[in-house]
Amino acid sequence: MWNEIEQLRRATVGELRAKYLEMFGQPSRSNHKQFLFRRLAWRLQAVAYGELSEQARQRALAVAQDVDLRIKAPPHLVGAAQQVLQPTLRSRRKSGRDERLPGPGSVLRREFKGQLVVVQVLADGFQYQDRFYRSLSAIARQVTGTPWNGYEFFRLKASAGEGQ
Repeated sequence: MWNEIEQLRRATVGELRAKYLEMFGQPSRSNHKQFLFRRLAWRLQAVAYGELSEQARQRALAVAQDVDLRIKAPPHLVGAAQQVLQPTLRSRRKSGRDERLPGPGSVLRREFKGQLVVVQVLADGFQYQDRFYRSLSAIARQVTGTPWNGYEFFRLKASAGEGQ
């Protein structure tokens, strides 16, 4: 048995699948070499040493039947859950517009390598050189040719209006 397991360790996936079909009587749905090897090694050991005793099999069934499986929360907890449970994690980013951005219609200016970069803030994005951008980072990347944080590039760190 141990020699056969060692041979399985060096077998190809195709060889493992053929052995699986031989040992289990049905083709494997898996092509994962490690999975096939482990299943076949287990089966070889089960054949050599015997499978679970009937007593162990019955005990496993009894344990499985004792488990109280729930698909939904009990009705008495559903209404109470909304009152008792509070979210433990809060998003660091508040919903809506980023507070670092000035309002729509504002203009951001930045000089970069002798070039004046002028961006108009829109309600749903930004306009730079007659093109629409969804983020300041995309504009900063367009200007510099390298990835930049748009807020950092336009110096909008602390609050709206700073860096204009």
